[in-house]
Amino acid sequence: MAVEIKYVVVREGQEKMSFASKKDADAYDKMLDLAEVLGEWLTHSPVALEEGQGDVLAMWMAENKDVLSTVLRSGKLPELETTNADDETSGDEVISEEAAPDDKVAEHPRKRTKAA
Repeated sequence: MAVEIKYVVVREGQEKMSFASKKDADAYDKMLDLAEVLGEWLTHSPVALEEGQGDVLAMWMAENKDVLSTVLRSGKLPELETTNADDETSGDEVISEEAAPDDKVAEHPRKRTKAA
């Protein structure tokens, strides 16, 4: 018989997520706390969001708090890493005509070289 310890994050009587480590469960709980605060803050914004959009936006901001913090500190977008291998393109690929709009000609990618 195996014994497993699970740490369960419960909000308003609903089980949100379970984790194998207390550290991960606490981090997720903190993220939910942040999303709740951001959601409340977004209700005071001058932008009218449809029902549910504020919650989704708040959760996304909480999930990406490190990037958001960097943007707020530096005023610049950090280099975002792509998680999907399909999104990554190499400099040797040629844009197909199907990907280009009908009224524009597909450009051949140029290789950049360093000056000596």
